[in-house]
Amino acid sequence: MSCGEKRGEMNRADKAEELFRSGYNCAQSVFAAFADAVGMTEPEAAKIASPFGAGFGKLREVCGAVSGMTLLAGYLSGYDDPADSEGKKALYRMEQKMCGEFEDRHGSIICRELLDLAKGEDIGEPAVRTEEYYRSRPCVGACRTAAEIAEKYLLEK
Repeated sequence: MSCGEKRGEMNRADKAEELFRSGYNCAQSVFAAFADAVGMTEPEAAKIASPFGAGFGKLREVCGAVSGMTLLAGYLSGYDDPADSEGKKALYRMEQKMCGEFEDRHGSIICRELLDLAKGEDIGEPAVRTEEYYRSRPCVGACRTAAEIAEKYLLEK
């Protein structure tokens, strides 16, 4: 059993999927799945991660699930001393490994590439969440993967 998973309880990937299916964006879903690990409530974590959904406010840049994972890395393993070059190097190495693992599994960390969109395409209103929406997009899987990677690198160390 992985860290944060107890018999009969939801694991972090399941929690991220549940949050995404409840209507939270991808960044919120991943970050809020770890709210307890960062000493926040789910609504507090969701609020902090809210602008990162859909590749930064639906700009379709870095995948929101990756952004949620990155926020978590900063919160749990970040540095706060600008002179801490070793802390900065360690954080960046870990982030590169985490993003590399995500990219290996999904082919990219860029939202529009994951959705097979052209730059500037699909920047309008957020999509209505339907079962077809969930079936046609890689977002649920991206949230699950980001939560699994975050758990592996940040909680199981």
